[in-house]
Amino acid sequence: MKIKNNAGETVEFEISKLESSLRNSGAGEQSVKRVLETVLPKCFEGITTGELYRMAFEELKKISNSVAARYSLKKALLELGPAGFYFEQWISRVFQNIGYKTETGQLIKGHSVTHEADVIAKKDNKTYWVECKFRNAEDTKISVTTPMYVLSRIKDISNIQYNLFGTKTEFTDGWLITNTYFTKDSVAFSEYYGLRLLSWDYPKDKNIKSLVDQNALYPITCLTTLDGKQKQKLLENKCVLVKELFNNQNLLNVLELNQEKKSEVLKETKELMNTKISE
Repeated sequence: MKIKNNAGETVEFEISKLESSLRNSGAGEQSVKRVLETVLPKCFEGITTGELYRMAFEELKKISNSVAARYSLKKALLELGPAGFYFEQWISRVFQNIGYKTETGQLIKGHSVTHEADVIAKKDNKTYWVECKFRNAEDTKISVTTPMYVLSRIKDISNIQYNLFGTKTEFTDGWLITNTYFTKDSVAFSEYYGLRLLSWDYPKDKNIKSLVDQNALYPITCLTTLDGKQKQKLLENKCVLVKELFNNQNLLNVLELNQEKKSEVLKETKELMNTKISE
């Protein structure tokens, strides 16, 4: 059977990929079987990957909100748009939770021009320029011109002392991060010139999905027990990670939920934080 992906390309449907995506979200074998038994009879020639996702997601929600939340991670990242401001805030939080100090919204004067930093990160003796490239379409690929551009920015701010993190420091390295994918040329160019990359599937064992699952760094937009407006309100109140809500339940007060709904949200939050996903 042929299906149509989000880029409009017609490809062969591989059941194994659907099974893997379900298992990678924490679904047990019985849950995987149940989803497949519901979804597969509804499939037809030319069905889109988006329709397949929606059917699988709705069935997972009936089984477990937290498993459905993990399954929706890629879509949840898209909800950090449309301009990508909240994606930058999320990346900053992710870096903080894996041992970096971060700053956002800084204007950095280079040798030739002034640059607005998405995220600046520091760990040990290294200070990183972090460029975030948010895309609203999940199958978009970042072409090689982007790492070329990022390297030119890094060159312009190199060998200059800046007041950052309460001390004088110079930029030593750079990151390019996207919620989607990189082209092969982007990867080859960046690897050659030492620009660090992070995307949905790169690096293979330390990509966004594995980083999030292994450290429970889910964006608040993952939650299936809240609607879009409620998630947006939490973002506006600087609640970006599910972990932040888990650690401070009072953040939910801005939503004025009844006790039953609040308990439902907190149950999903707890499951997301306490269930370890295998690497």
